Amino acid sequence: MKNSDKRFTTATLLASITLLCALLSNSILPTTAAYAQRRGDNRSSSAAADAVPGKRTKDAARHSQQAAKVFNEVMRVPDKAIPKDLLDKAEAVAVFPNVLRAAFVVGGRKGQGLVSRRTSSGWSAPVYYNLSGGSIGAQIGASSTDFVLLFMNEEGLKGLMEDKFEIGGEASVAAGPVGRTVSASTNVTLDAGILSYSRSKGAFIGAAIKGVAITPDNDLNEAFYGKKANEIVMEGVSMSRIPSSVRVFPLALSRYSRR
Repeated sequence: MKNSDKRFTTATLLASITLLCALLSNSILPTTAAYAQRRGDNRSSSAAADAVPGKRTKDAARHSQQAAKVFNEVMRVPDKAIPKDLLDKAEAVAVFPNVLRAAFVVGGRKGQGLVSRRTSSGWSAPVYYNLSGGSIGAQIGASSTDFVLLFMNEEGLKGLMEDKFEIGGEASVAAGPVGRTVSASTNVTLDAGILSYSRSKGAFIGAAIKGVAITPDNDLNEAFYGKKANEIVMEGVSMSRIPSSVRVFPLALSRYSRR
């Protein structure tokens, strides 16, 4: 074969290979890219389907962070905190930070907070509630108080399923003991369905609060979870479905009590 023929054959072969590569690039690469995009879209759609509706996330996160802050501050002083062996027996914990009490002859309390229930896998996603109550007396002034409630049994938890739950009415309530351990002298309080604590001006004490009603904040529960309070308490919500800014409260509980 002549050299010119060889050069022609080689050039033709290279041109054919180049053309083939171009054809493959145009047909395969877009398909691969489209597949990757579809896969990403599917994953995004799946994640979106698994996530809670997430409306009013800022409000949900703010309440959770405030409650976690109160609980952490209370538990950091063991000699004046909720006894750990008592906390380990609690079925649910509620925290209502900065409950305002204003009084001029007729007084009233109002605040917002949340409840986390103990489950087989740890503490549940927080459920949002309102706290309100009134009193009559010769009182003038205003104050802010943090309330912590331990729900000790199923009887205490029943109230959380209702549209309105009056503390001291449907379930018995007692002032909770403070300190490192529960002494024998406080055994009478352990029969109560709810143990209550309050913190005002830095002092954390057991305080039996009565005449106070807890009602579900279903405007927030439905906006954030897409469910009402009683549905969340009964059915639960996967912790993986809620943002970390809301998980801070159950994580704070887990830091001090695990079964």
